[in-house]
Amino acid sequence: MKVVIAAAGTGGHINPGIAIANQIKEKNPDAEIVFIGTNRGLENDLVPRAGYQLKTIEAYGLQKEISIRNLRNVIKTFQSKKDIQKYFDEFQPDVVIGTGGYICVPVFAVATKMHLPTILHESNAFPGRAVKMYAKKVSCVLVGFSDTKEFLKKVDHVVVTGNPTKVKKKTISPEEKKSILELMGIKNDLPIVLVFGGSQGAKRINEAVFGLIHEKKNEKYQIIWATGPKQYDEIKEMFEKENENINHIPNSKIVPYIYNMEELMNLADLLVCRSGAMTITEVANVGKPAIFIPLPSRMANRQEDNARVLEKIGAAKMILNDELNSENLAKEIDSIVLDPEKREKMGKKATKISIEGVEEKIYQEIEKSLQK
Repeated sequence: MKVVIAAAGTGGHINPGIAIANQIKEKNPDAEIVFIGTNRGLENDLVPRAGYQLKTIEAYGLQKEISIRNLRNVIKTFQSKKDIQKYFDEFQPDVVIGTGGYICVPVFAVATKMHLPTILHESNAFPGRAVKMYAKKVSCVLVGFSDTKEFLKKVDHVVVTGNPTKVKKKTISPEEKKSILELMGIKNDLPIVLVFGGSQGAKRINEAVFGLIHEKKNEKYQIIWATGPKQYDEIKEMFEKENENINHIPNSKIVPYIYNMEELMNLADLLVCRSGAMTITEVANVGKPAIFIPLPSRMANRQEDNARVLEKIGAAKMILNDELNSENLAKEIDSIVLDPEKREKMGKKATKISIEGVEEKIYQEIEKSLQK
């Protein structure tokens, strides 16, 4: 089996592509898999690190403003079809898979014209431009959330598979929890709020959490807070200006990055985070209540749409980025983390959208597309 996967830009597009590739390799070790991306995004690190070949083209996302630069980028994106066509003629892929984003536009323009088996996977609740553009032309559209089908009503071949992610529900015994917390210097007798803003951190969340901790509003619970590597030193300096040592703040463990995310998400009592599609999926998988602060976007409020998937069923609360401050964050945290019954109810509601066997479901749809 020869497979092309179009995935570029952010981890939200690339990681699902890698998860799909890994499942294909597990089922079919002889499969040849090549990713198509750009020379600018995270794919240049993540794809080779995962052990897959990356072919790069010039492709750009469409911006709202009208400008010479935007026009040039659109032209370059569509000119890249020549390179894609040449590569497809050489590689002869059996199936082309895309995980959304601008890279899919030129890749699927060529793939659908060649009548190749084609699959799009949309991880966000609201489908992006590329998915909506090619939804009726591809063999199948796979979606992470059932809500997404509402936006693709005129498309016949939509399958809810869920989003592939590494974070799953994991049973952690009291002894294991105690050991993990002791290693982090965290007490075992207070509720735990896990705060993170993505791999790079989130400035607005960091500012609100800093204020919350500095004002000692977390006396009844503990915070494990990943600031993001680029913002850690800045947060450290902010505490130093207040004569506080970042490593010795009561009820707080502040780190640049969390490497054991699955463990911590499973043992935390409440999550405070952005609402990317993968994060929403992971929150549902572990069955935890959450407070989402969606990343705002000029193009589309993807994360706000994602957050509403859990908010509307009572599994999460949402604070818009521009409205976030230490006061309203502390108020929302208190209302959930200090109420064990509410925490449990919200967590159970979150699991309602969790889907098991995601990777296997996706692989089955790939197999079906090859048989058509």
